[in-house]
Amino acid sequence: MPTFVQNKKARFNFEILEEFEAGIVLSGHEVKAIRAGKAKLDGSFVKLYGGDAMLVGASITAFQPANTPKTYDPERARQLLFKKKELARFERELHASRLTLVPISWYSANGKIKLRVALARGKKKEDKRESLKARDTKRDIDRTLKAQ
Repeated sequence: MPTFVQNKKARFNFEILEEFEAGIVLSGHEVKAIRAGKAKLDGSFVKLYGGDAMLVGASITAFQPANTPKTYDPERARQLLFKKKELARFERELHASRLTLVPISWYSANGKIKLRVALARGKKKEDKRESLKARDTKRDIDRTLKAQ
């Protein structure tokens, strides 16, 4: 299950509560571009529109710019494929608990491109500082252990 693209800021900016797997509607050249790593998830989010989940803000650059259609928009909203029960649950939780759906990574499962999406809560500034402090102390501990 190789991972092609990761949203590195998602775990820093959000507290991940639960992760889900979603299919995504892509065209052929977009699949090739994702497999080549020519995509970005930074700043993207999932929005629910009348029973459909859409990935907004993700960018997939052209795999071969000369061969892509002239009307291709790398920033277009892409439909995510969830089960109806999952979509209903997301509707309830997003409105009641002030949560959000954040894309984590694009990866391959059984030859298909999947998107890992997390139900998350935004971190406050002090929580981000704590995670930076914990990362720095862990790095210092690892350095001292390696030096011995």
